[in-house]
Amino acid sequence: MTIGSNLTTFAGLPVRRFELAGRSRPGRAQHQRPRPGERAAYRIGIGYDSDEQQLVDTLDALFDAVGAHNVTALLIGSWGEPHDSGPPLDLLIHNRDRLSGLRALFIGEMTYEECEISWINQGEYAPLLGAFPALEVLHIRGADGLSLAPVRHRRLRELCVESGGLPASFIRGFNDSSFPALADLELWLGTREYGGDAVVDDLAPIMTGSELPALKRLALRNAEIADDLATALAAAPVVARLESLDLSMGALSDAGAEALLLGQPLTHLRALDLSHHFMSAEMAARLAEELPTVQVDVSDLQDIDEGGFRYVSVAE
Repeated sequence: MTIGSNLTTFAGLPVRRFELAGRSRPGRAQHQRPRPGERAAYRIGIGYDSDEQQLVDTLDALFDAVGAHNVTALLIGSWGEPHDSGPPLDLLIHNRDRLSGLRALFIGEMTYEECEISWINQGEYAPLLGAFPALEVLHIRGADGLSLAPVRHRRLRELCVESGGLPASFIRGFNDSSFPALADLELWLGTREYGGDAVVDDLAPIMTGSELPALKRLALRNAEIADDLATALAAAPVVARLESLDLSMGALSDAGAEALLLGQPLTHLRALDLSHHFMSAEMAARLAEELPTVQVDVSDLQDIDEGGFRYVSVAE
């Protein structure tokens, strides 16, 4: 699977693409005007052959059009050459006073036609989080060069990192940070081939949950090591207080599913997402039978290839 379309909603708001449509005269920007009075998440981005100044101009034009204080949700698409340069985090930090109303942010919201997920360069996110203490939702796509120095953030309640391979160093930085309000954590772990070198031990602090008191949804998705994760989660303390557990998009087999069923009770869960899997039909049926009160998703059965290889949903 590849990411072939842009989001139409983000943080509960409709996404409106905002672009510089041209220039009526030098230095005068034209743009697509938002609908009057509409609350929206605004997506900005520039083309491959555009220079960095165009992104600056687009953000300024958005502020002029809707009022900077009205930008509560923002998506950053391509910043020109995302395979060669990191995201415009400094631009956002520079505008932190104007973006005082920002509550939701997505960095790297682009399709494979703009840049394959494993090629997207990322950066260090601790300064951004420090600059936006009121941020509640942060989504990141791509993990090449992604890092997180230890940081404390009191308001962030949702963190999602989509990748074809998430470096263990980022997870260790997360473990050394403090997110007391975080209720929803989604990590696409990916494959070692694309930089996903994390092992279960790297995720142990998350699985204890002692530093994540508000966590209600844990999604360890797109994981080559899905069976190992399932085995560890079968006895992980954090599971007892989750509402939703998600191991979808990965290489889960009967072995991992068996471990989940033989471990701690899962009947308190509202949802268990195991879609895109390599389980047998018998095991999928057993999960539904033994967890009748849980919304169990075992859709999207995959075929093991000729070499016996099990693959994740999103890699390159």
